[in-house]
Amino acid sequence: MDLYLIRRPSAWADQAELEKTAETSARIGNEEMPDKVRWIRSYVIKERDGRLGTACIYEAVDEDALREHARCVGMPGDDILPIGATVVVRPDPA
Repeated sequence: MDLYLIRRPSAWADQAELEKTAETSARIGNEEMPDKVRWIRSYVIKERDGRLGTACIYEAVDEDALREHARCVGMPGDDILPIGATVVVRPDPA
């Protein structure tokens, strides 16, 4: 599997809506597509319009698998970028 960044700008109105989507995303990824996609982590972004967006890190067999996963979850999944390398200066803060 390769590593990808998926950007989902202004996709959720609030934290509750995001959490519901995250539960569905984890279930579909873990139960229905475990050999195609692996959700690693997400960063929640406070967008300028007041909504929430995310920058998500996934492992996947290809971009089509990520698009299929997003479609099954019912969330945006078109802004996909392959990650070439990782540079860690400090661990993510808790």
